[in-house]
Amino acid sequence: MTKTIKEIEEIFRNGEDLLGEKFLAEVKSDQRKGVQLLYSKWLKNKEEERKLKDKFEQMSIYENELRCQHINRIAGVDEVGRGPLAGPVVCAAVILGENFYLPGINDSKAISEKKREQFYEYIMKNARSVGIGSASANEIDELNIYQATKLAMTRAIQQLEIPPEYLLIDAMKLPLSIPQKSIIKGDAKSISIAAGSIVAKVTRDRYMKELGEKYPQYGFESHRGYGTSQHLQAIEKYGVIEEHRRSFAPVKDLFQLV
Repeated sequence: MTKTIKEIEEIFRNGEDLLGEKFLAEVKSDQRKGVQLLYSKWLKNKEEERKLKDKFEQMSIYENELRCQHINRIAGVDEVGRGPLAGPVVCAAVILGENFYLPGINDSKAISEKKREQFYEYIMKNARSVGIGSASANEIDELNIYQATKLAMTRAIQQLEIPPEYLLIDAMKLPLSIPQKSIIKGDAKSISIAAGSIVAKVTRDRYMKELGEKYPQYGFESHRGYGTSQHLQAIEKYGVIEEHRRSFAPVKDLFQLV
């Protein structure tokens, strides 16, 4: 091969359209160490792409089965924030199109914050419809977290601009007339639920960051309301605010509302 290593690197960088069989055969037989490193990196990337594609297809099984029954408006529903001591529980309902493709989509907890933000933007731009709902700390105290989560999920579904024909829900059943399926660990098994998980997570995290700016002494932007030592120490020092769930221990055992 007469091309320089820099030229070969540029071809790999510019995408699949330039990578013909002849080019790859020449690269594979090129004895230069730099060329072999580029080829090994390309093979590794191709294998990673294949794994992500396989995972995406595996997570599309529920959606594909429903589409085979001519059910196309499928909403994936998930929640974030059942465990924290402060802040709302946030839910999202997402309807994806048949041609939606986002390799790497997964349970929001399995994705880095940077990747979640990127995926959030992609989902919001490319989903057929997205609905977001929440239940406040006061509602959680009044109803209990389980019922408040149902309320937030119902609100998210009601916010969809396209009425869903079917619901795929992460480990919950809702008192709605819409046909539905509850899937344990659904955010890792369904692309629609995973999309809901990501939208809910990013939405809640952004809310908690804003809360951190409003109440800097509590550090909400870092712990998101969970019961970390930093958060517990802040509660002991400054008391509780309206965003704290007073029905949750140890908040209920501590100070009155500030």
